[in-house]
Amino acid sequence: MAVRLDDIDRSIIDLLRADGRMSIRAVAERAHISRANAYSRLERLRNQGVIRGFTAVVDPEKYGTALSAYVSVRIEQHSWERFRCYLRDIPEVDHAALVSGDVDLLLLVRVTDAAALRTFVLERLQRIPEVKSTQTMFILDEPHLEGPLPRDA
Repeated sequence: MAVRLDDIDRSIIDLLRADGRMSIRAVAERAHISRANAYSRLERLRNQGVIRGFTAVVDPEKYGTALSAYVSVRIEQHSWERFRCYLRDIPEVDHAALVSGDVDLLLLVRVTDAAALRTFVLERLQRIPEVKSTQTMFILDEPHLEGPLPRDA
């Protein structure tokens, strides 16, 4: 269920999405509110689960996982719960989503090179009993979008 957010809440969220290490003082200044108000709003947003945590944005190439791909996966019917358990133990999967359409899942996979991707898909992913088929799409470029997307685009 959605939480009611006003323009100030959205401003705080946009600021922290752009820089999760921003001080509460800087958040307050840029949102044009007091530090106490910024602190209480941030706590409320965290307590309500709107902000679930803070994370580092890592450059995959500098981290050593220069090859990225989306792997679509078709799984056996009613096997999502079992398959999800396998995903927890696969470090190459950066993001997983259960989707609608011709496939069941879309995985964002990050590996060192083409040989590592081949090993991942053929020797790890396709050997999971619930997997019926996979399709791999190489990511050619990932433009980093700073801050929120324009709302009138």
